[in-house]
Amino acid sequence: MEALTTAIKSFIRLSTEEEKLISTLFREMELKPGEYFLEEGKVCKYVAFVVKGLLRFYINDDGEEKTGYFSNEGDFLSYYPSFLTQTVADKYIQALEPTKLFVIDYDRLQHLYKNIQEGERFGRLAIEQVYLSAVRQLDSFYNDPPEKRYQQFLNTYPNLVQRIPQYYIASYVGIKPQSLSRIRKRLVKKH
Repeated sequence: MEALTTAIKSFIRLSTEEEKLISTLFREMELKPGEYFLEEGKVCKYVAFVVKGLLRFYINDDGEEKTGYFSNEGDFLSYYPSFLTQTVADKYIQALEPTKLFVIDYDRLQHLYKNIQEGERFGRLAIEQVYLSAVRQLDSFYNDPPEKRYQQFLNTYPNLVQRIPQYYIASYVGIKPQSLSRIRKRLVKKH
């Protein structure tokens, strides 16, 4: 719980009483590799904080999985269009390794917003970070060549390269695994 409160404190101030309240609102969830935090056709029930582990966010486009992003230790995670509207999702969020999360459901999050002095500010600042990250990635996907997108992946997730299978990295960059191998070879030659 300390990692969660530290993460929240990076956005807002918390009193001792507010820290205690937070510990009652979140519950622990564990996922095994391959298990889903969210599946297409289901409602996203939680916002999560990743204590340990690694998850990937993807869509299934006519049988082809396209990875949108990765979340690891210290990240907040949800599929907000489904969570905020409580409607079914068209996305998947899957654990890639043993994962420990602290999760909060919609009603408890509303309680947090009402009963933590700067709770709504925390929600706004956290979602702004998610939004900016998504816009940057989408902009890069449409405007940058694959080699630059791969370099941005390395800059964004330097500690994850060894933890993520290459075919998921290729999917994230928007290319086939063979093309990723060629890009990696070119980058090694440059250095």
